[in-house]
Amino acid sequence: MNSIQIPAFNIIGLSIRTSNDPGCAEKDIPALWATFMSKNTIANIPNIIDANIHCVYTDYEGDHTAPYTVVLGMRVSSLEMIPETMTGMSFSGGDYKSYSAAGNLEEGIVYQAWSKIWNDDINRAFTADFEVYDASKPDPSNTAVDIFIALK
Repeated sequence: MNSIQIPAFNIIGLSIRTSNDPGCAEKDIPALWATFMSKNTIANIPNIIDANIHCVYTDYEGDHTAPYTVVLGMRVSSLEMIPETMTGMSFSGGDYKSYSAAGNLEEGIVYQAWSKIWNDDINRAFTADFEVYDASKPDPSNTAVDIFIALK
C-alpha cells in the first residue's frame, strides 16, 4: 500500500459531535454543511491559506462505528484568532492513504468513497481523517473530493 506524508495543519470552522449510528451522521453532517454555507462562514475565518474546504473527522472514541467530531472549515496559518462561534484545531499530520471521488455530490460520491474505505483492509489510526473539496471545481454536480485516511 502506498502512503503519503501529510504535514501538520490547522483548521478553523464549524464543528459537531456525531456518530455513524442510523439517523445521526447522515442528518448531522448535511446540517453542518447547510449552516456553513448559509452563514457565509468562510468570510469570517481569519488567516485562510488555501481556497479548498476541508471536512475533518477527529476525536474518535474508537473506530468509525463510535462517536467522533466533524470540523468543517478552512486551513489556516494560525489559531491565534478563532471567532467565538467557531472551532479551531491543530493536527499533527503523519502517514495517510488517499482516495478520490469525482462527479455529482447529489449522487452520493463521497458516501460511496467512504463505503469503500470502511471495507478496505488498512490499518487506520483514527486520529484525523479528512476530505478536501477542490475549490477549482465549485459546481456540486461536477466536483472533486480527495479523502485522506490516517494510518498507524
